[in-house]
Amino acid sequence: MNENSDVNLNSFSDNALIKRLADFVKWHRLNQNKTQEQVAKEAGISRSTLSLMEKGDTVSIVCLIQVLRVLDVLYVFDVFKTQEQISPLAYIKLKKKQRKRASNTLKSSDQKNELEW
Repeated sequence: MNENSDVNLNSFSDNALIKRLADFVKWHRLNQNKTQEQVAKEAGISRSTLSLMEKGDTVSIVCLIQVLRVLDVLYVFDVFKTQEQISPLAYIKLKKKQRKRASNTLKSSDQKNELEW
């Protein structure tokens, strides 16, 4: 399952991507030495639904999530995590506003009072 990460997935057809996902599920199930019946029962789906999934047929996303949870491979969803990012222009503006040195901001009357101490 450790294929070259340099593969351009955009060039894959939808069916090829579904097949890749089906192979992923089947590989992890077999690697854990679990039958379709065991995984399906734990996931709360029918064995035939799991069989369809492993063949690359259409199943719901909920079924896929249930199976991935049973196989303990939900880490695949880490790639969908979103983070707020700042644009390069906004970052530059922020950096310009950042203080570069300390300055004496005391008023002249405050400076006199401070010197008396």
